[in-house]
Amino acid sequence: MRRSGPQQYQQIGVQGSVVDASPHRLIQMLLEGALDRISKAKGSLTRGDVPEKCRYIGLAIGIVDGLAGSLNLEVGGDIATNLAALYEYIARRLLQANLESSIPILDEVSGLLAQVKEGWDAISPRTSG
Repeated sequence: MRRSGPQQYQQIGVQGSVVDASPHRLIQMLLEGALDRISKAKGSLTRGDVPEKCRYIGLAIGIVDGLAGSLNLEVGGDIATNLAALYEYIARRLLQANLESSIPILDEVSGLLAQVKEGWDAISPRTSG
């Protein structure tokens, strides 16, 4: 697929942001990305665009899996264990939302991820390691 000039510029900007980002900021970006994909999946579902809904939910699941994979269960203790369980639950619910074309489930997981992001945003990058 060929990208337009603005799309190419945006992609370069995203890549530059990732390269320059701290680990704290990378997690914020992943959470933002997951929330964005869920929002786009809802929009696609509302328009009746099933292939796009499936694509965006698949992308969101991939991001949630990436968040889960970034956890260090040995160092993170109960917080990491609880986040791992939450991410697993969110991934299952996203799969269910995809199968059922359910906006309420997408709203549920969006709310859960927004809470995680709110907590993550409240952590100072200097204290996050």
